[in-house]
Amino acid sequence: MIKHTLISKTILGVASLLVFSGCNKYLDQAPDMRTELNSPEKIGELLATAYPQANYITFTESMSDNVSDKGSGAVDPDNSMPYFFKDNKNTDGDSPTNYWNAAYKAISAANHALEIIDKQESAEAYKPFKGEALVARAYAHFMLVTLFSKPYSLQTSNTDPGIPYVTTTEKIVLGHYERKTVAYVYDMIEKDLKEGMPLINDSKYKVPKYHFTRSAASAFAARFYLYKKDYTNSVKYASAVFSNASFSAYLRPVNSTEYMSYQYNELQAQYTRAVNPANILLVEAPTAWGRSYATNRYGFTSDLMSKLTTSVNVTGGTWAYNIYGSENTINIPKFREHFVRLTLNAESGIPYNMIPIFSAEETLFNRAEANAMLGNFDAAIDDLNDYIASKFIVSPSLPFYDESLQVSIDKLLEFYDSADRTQVLINCILDFKRVNFLFEGERWFDIIRHGLPVQHKKSNGEILTLGPKDPQRVFQLPEEVQSSGIELNPR
Repeated sequence: MIKHTLISKTILGVASLLVFSGCNKYLDQAPDMRTELNSPEKIGELLATAYPQANYITFTESMSDNVSDKGSGAVDPDNSMPYFFKDNKNTDGDSPTNYWNAAYKAISAANHALEIIDKQESAEAYKPFKGEALVARAYAHFMLVTLFSKPYSLQTSNTDPGIPYVTTTEKIVLGHYERKTVAYVYDMIEKDLKEGMPLINDSKYKVPKYHFTRSAASAFAARFYLYKKDYTNSVKYASAVFSNASFSAYLRPVNSTEYMSYQYNELQAQYTRAVNPANILLVEAPTAWGRSYATNRYGFTSDLMSKLTTSVNVTGGTWAYNIYGSENTINIPKFREHFVRLTLNAESGIPYNMIPIFSAEETLFNRAEANAMLGNFDAAIDDLNDYIASKFIVSPSLPFYDESLQVSIDKLLEFYDSADRTQVLINCILDFKRVNFLFEGERWFDIIRHGLPVQHKKSNGEILTLGPKDPQRVFQLPEEVQSSGIELNPR
């Protein structure tokens, strides 16, 4: 991916109030520092930085019920503070503050591109990049409102505080910003999505998996409308991601003979490769997550493995994932690190991971959940059975898929001991998603959307409970934003 220094005489969104305030030497520079942004191609290069280049996985996974106290291991505030349901005051690394800053920098890049595009006479040539900028701006705001505000609610989002939706490049060092409401932020996201998606042209991208292609934008829309509880549109856009109604050809074939033969390093590489059809959008982020998630003290344990991956599940079969490590390092290989040395001969540098932002598996689950909520039970079952066919085997001694593992409504009702068809489908979807996205932080988003409680055990045996209405479920904004008139979340 091409990187650019995006320091300009305009303030780079709210993040710049934290990073660049008072740094006049930076404020006087041209946006690229090397060339004028005077062609569609150069705007396209600028938009490579319109995606939050930071990692949310560390703090969302550590807040979730996918982790426990191993009793030993590496202790880092980015891992330990979320585990104890405390605000992390770090401003770098894999902290919420760093993600906040990176998201607003991405928004600033998108706004800068849009400002330049709006001044061009040959608007037609710039349309695809305008589309990408609008969708990228919507995505960064969506992630911010999801992490730093309460989840969307038909009852309360008209009053719940949102996050600042920034649509212009700033001309002053310290501006006044308003959070407005979650409903307002969702309306603005939808506006940018609707305007931007029709303009996207996949042919403009050299490596499409690093950009909002039409498929990636549709996957984003499917997630957005699911969170907004507009289930009809969620199904519509999920179905538009791929040309086939079935997602089977795009799912990771974890239970295939070839996949199960891969060794650790190959599994790492396969998971986030751009050529992997399951990956719809990838973003490169500086992070130590790939090298640390197996050794963090607060992480995946043998007890959790027994509960989630080796216990009886609704299929009657066994998860096909190869799980590695000893008692304190249990993991599924998903991230291959790219280490960038600070200089040619330096021993120090910055580790990078490719983060799968949207995948075929998530889009399938989003469509299945939306269909379940609409009462389209057969359609939801079809998606779940496509998923099962790619992820389960009969048993360790019979390591292959069999149609007997497929689920039906009756099978779900019996397994979950309920007469509520919608709920048993949701239960199954959430159970499958929890295992599928281990070590990827996605479980947190289901926890907040569905009001699920989380319990973490301390070393002294004390149980910490994060209830559905606990204010700590909303990550705290950086304290410095108060200088811009932004109120912090209640504590």
